[in-house]
Amino acid sequence: MTLKHGAILKDTQTQVTRSTETKVSSTRTDTSRCGTTLAGLVFSVLLFSMSGNFAHASANSSAWSLEQRSPFNVKVQQAKTRAYSPLKRAKQAWKICALVPHLKDAYWIGIDYGLVQHARALNITLELFEAGSYYKKVKQLSQLSHCMDGDYDAILLGTVDPKLLASFHQPITKPVIALVNRIDSHKVTTRIGVNWYQMGWLAGNFIKQDVEQGNAQQANVALLTGPEKQGGSDWVEEGIVAALQAASKPSSSDSVKNSSKSSKITISSIRHADNNRNLYRDQLYHLLKDQTPDYVLGSAVAIEAAVGELAIKQARHGSTLISQPEQEPQLSEVAQLRGDSQPAPQIKLVSSYLSPAVLRGLFRGRVAFSSDDSVVLQGKLAIDVVVRELEGAKPFGDIGPPIQGLQGDVLKKHKLENSLAPAEFYPIYRVKSKKQP
Repeated sequence: MTLKHGAILKDTQTQVTRSTETKVSSTRTDTSRCGTTLAGLVFSVLLFSMSGNFAHASANSSAWSLEQRSPFNVKVQQAKTRAYSPLKRAKQAWKICALVPHLKDAYWIGIDYGLVQHARALNITLELFEAGSYYKKVKQLSQLSHCMDGDYDAILLGTVDPKLLASFHQPITKPVIALVNRIDSHKVTTRIGVNWYQMGWLAGNFIKQDVEQGNAQQANVALLTGPEKQGGSDWVEEGIVAALQAASKPSSSDSVKNSSKSSKITISSIRHADNNRNLYRDQLYHLLKDQTPDYVLGSAVAIEAAVGELAIKQARHGSTLISQPEQEPQLSEVAQLRGDSQPAPQIKLVSSYLSPAVLRGLFRGRVAFSSDDSVVLQGKLAIDVVVRELEGAKPFGDIGPPIQGLQGDVLKKHKLENSLAPAEFYPIYRVKSKKQP
C-alpha cells in the first residue's frame, strides 16, 4: 500500500501562497476565561473515564495492527500492514533507558503510559528522563551520556533534534532505537512511530476536501504546528502544504466548466512555539487580532488553546467555530442577543494529533478533525521491539500503528483503546523489575 501522499503531489491545480508572520515573543495573561458549566464537567468526567477504560482494556489484545514502512527514515514511504504479536515475557530482566523531550502534554504522557504498561508486563526495568523542552538539546545530550555510561542495556531515544547524534561525541556502545521522532544517523536502524509527513498530509487533506465540498473559491489557513524544525514539525508542515496543493480529480460527470475551477487556499500565517498552552494563547490572541482565518491547523496544544480563545472572541465579537461540514451553521449567542439574522464568521479547528481536550472538542463540535497515531500503542511497541532486538532479532526499520483521521462520529467508526492514557494516569519515571520466585 502506498501512503496517500505519493504521486498525487505532481499534478497541482490548487494554489497555495504563504505569508510567514513574525514570531510573537510577548506574553499575555488573560484571566477572563470562560467558566466550565456543570454539564461540561460531567461530560469531561465521562469522556476521560471512557478513555481510561479503553486504555486499560488494550492489555488483553492478542495482536497489534501495524504498518511496516520503507524506505527507512524518509518522507514518502510505502507501507505494508502487518499483524504483530507482542511478547508475553522477556528472557531476562533487561534495563532500558528512555529519553523524551518532555512530559508536558497528552502525547508524551500517552507514550510514557505505553512504555510503563508493557515494561511491567514483561517484568523489565525502565528509567525515563525528560529534557523538559524541545529547546533543551544540551540537557538531552547530557542525559544520553548518562545512559550510555550507565548499566542500561539499550536506549529508547525520543530526540529533541533529528541531528542530535551528530553532536554526541562519545562512542555509541549500546543499541539506540528512535522513539517517535526520527533520528538522522546511520547508527540508528529502527524507529518506532508514524510518518509525520503523512500526519500533516491527512490534516491538510481534510481542509482541502472541506473547502471543495463547500464550493468555496478562497480559504485562509493559519498554521500553529509546534516547535520550529524540532521533533517532526518540519515534516508535518511539508505534508500539510502538499495536501493543500493536491487538486482532486473531477469525476466524469463534472462539466468542463466545473472541472476547470479550483479553490485558492492561502496559508495566511505560520507560527511556532514550544508545546505550552500559554505561549499558544498569546500567539492566537495576536493572530485573531490581525485576521480571521477560515481554518486554524495546529498541534493539539495549540488547538486546545484555540478553543478557549475562540470562545472569548465569540463572546466579545460574535464569531463562532463549527466542526462537521454537514452541520448547519449556528448563530453565536452574541449574534442571537443582537437579533442578527446572519451567522457570524466561522473558524474551523484542525489538530495534527489527538489529546483528551481535542477528543472532547470533537464530541462537542468545537474541533473539526484530528489525526490520531495511537501513542499508547507506540509506547508498548517500543518496549516490545527493544526487548526483541536485545534477544537477537534483526532491526525492525520504520514500524508503527496506522494513522486514523477522527471527526465528530469518532466512537462509531474508530477504536480508541490505544489512543490516550487514562485520565488518572500521572507520569511515571521508573519501573523496576520484580524478582521471580
